[in-house]
Amino acid sequence: MPGPAANPKAELRQKIRTALQNITPAVRLAASAQIRTRLKEQPFWREVASILFFASMPDEVDLWPLLEEALAGGRIAALPRYNPAINDYQACRVQHPQTEVGPGQFGIREPKAGCVEIPMERLGLILVPGIAFDVRGGRLGRGRGFYDRLLAGIPGTKCGVTFDEQIVEAVPTGKLDVRMNYILTPTRCVKCDE
Repeated sequence: MPGPAANPKAELRQKIRTALQNITPAVRLAASAQIRTRLKEQPFWREVASILFFASMPDEVDLWPLLEEALAGGRIAALPRYNPAINDYQACRVQHPQTEVGPGQFGIREPKAGCVEIPMERLGLILVPGIAFDVRGGRLGRGRGFYDRLLAGIPGTKCGVTFDEQIVEAVPTGKLDVRMNYILTPTRCVKCDE
């Protein structure tokens, strides 16, 4: 008698987490620097005035220096902040990350209560973390759907930011999964098929 149906998303998450554990801190640091350099070369980065960043978890790409650089250049920068009233995330403007960002939900750095919410449609570029991506814009998150709900129906450019080890042939996606416009790694920037 066959066992329970396999969960392809859970299997892929486990496979990628194992691959990420094999990346040394030095390699992760160098790869994050390569990604930041590659991102700054992209027209969608150079031409945008407002950006949603993410505060990286230990196994994610570190974009924090670009947040500070964007602010120094007069751009609007935002980070997701968990709102317990709606059990979801919203984008909040950050102007002084040293004093306006602190530990938040799930141990992720996020804007403190005094930071103003920015409607997602006002953000020109959304930098998106994930567990796995494919070159068609498929994204596998951590399984709670927070980013898919945050990104649903917004016009801004969505760019998945990831290590090369997280690129797979095909991400299993459903109708609620939001596709990326670009996937950025240390070695390439891929414009995703529509």
